[in-house]
Amino acid sequence: MARKSRQEFPVIAVDTNLLLYALFPQGAEHTLARTALLRAQADERGWGFTVANASEFWSVATRVGGERAPATPAEAVAFLASLIRAGAQLWQGQADFGLRLLAIASRGEILGRRIFDLQIALAARDNGATEIWTHDRGFVAVAGLRVFDPLG
Repeated sequence: MARKSRQEFPVIAVDTNLLLYALFPQGAEHTLARTALLRAQADERGWGFTVANASEFWSVATRVGGERAPATPAEAVAFLASLIRAGAQLWQGQADFGLRLLAIASRGEILGRRIFDLQIALAARDNGATEIWTHDRGFVAVAGLRVFDPLG
């Protein structure tokens, strides 16, 4: 049976916080995040994350704090690569992405770090996502992208 294209059904986008929770076993959300990623993987709608998610994940996962960064670069890339091998798509923004991002941010008066949520949401929607799974209660979404907390 042929797999449907992304335009024929909704696609799940996964936010950075779920990726980080799934990587670090010492966190309280670890098991729930791993379960959510397995649910996304098994979902026939398809799933993925954006290059912005991968960059944000890398920034936090490899940040040096205390004696050692939480993950080495090799561990971080191996984790993301394992998700891609498991069926996740890695998405970029589409044509004129930067100008659209700035226009939406300006109209919506997006301030500070919330620009990263908007960047992730817009790129995900550009690639067919209609739902983003995040544990961020204040996630900034765009029209046509439903926010869902799979840990809640």
